[in-house]
Amino acid sequence: MKRRREMEKRSELRAAIEELSMLAKVQPGDSLDAAHIPTKPFLHVCTLILQVLDKIGPTMAVLRQDIHQNIQRLEILCETDPTKYSNLIEMLKKEGSEGNARKGTSCSRAFLWLTRSMDFMVALLQRLVKDPGQNMEQAVEESYNITLKPCHGWISSAAFKVGLKLVPDNKTFISLLMTKDQNYDNLKEDMQTLISLLVPILEDIHSILRFYRLDRLKST
Repeated sequence: MKRRREMEKRSELRAAIEELSMLAKVQPGDSLDAAHIPTKPFLHVCTLILQVLDKIGPTMAVLRQDIHQNIQRLEILCETDPTKYSNLIEMLKKEGSEGNARKGTSCSRAFLWLTRSMDFMVALLQRLVKDPGQNMEQAVEESYNITLKPCHGWISSAAFKVGLKLVPDNKTFISLLMTKDQNYDNLKEDMQTLISLLVPILEDIHSILRFYRLDRLKST
């Protein structure tokens, strides 16, 4: 309850920055096999990203549902052995050794798609920082095209295309991201900080996904 009350006073972006500050201290090192990604902070960041996507509206409904299910999948496995699976990499090792990593309901796939969802969010925030007046529909579509679309099949792409017309305008979305005590300059600073923290972490994660040969998996 205390954490929820604190969240109500902060924006999702600021809360994500705090979580990422903890993740940023974790380095994969020379050996990707020995990398460490704290499970709970990673999943909390994903949950905060989910809340930001909610503000885009029905367009993100399919992506939002996927993120929620993927978070749950990782949480369920983590609960079976909280100590061992406090490091997300242990989940990849487990499924890799069992030959289950590429299955549709695997935690490895869940981790992959959560990472791709954050790629999308970074791309969108980068566009809004660079050009605050950019058409929101265009910004969402361009961000989707360079992150998620190459990994989506025609069914997922078609579902996204249908919902694109429901994207709110730029001013509405930005106002939804701000807390009562914020102005646009504060929000822009938060977006830039979040991007600067998230980009190097995502680069490390993509290196790990390539190491475990998960980076080319696609959806329908």
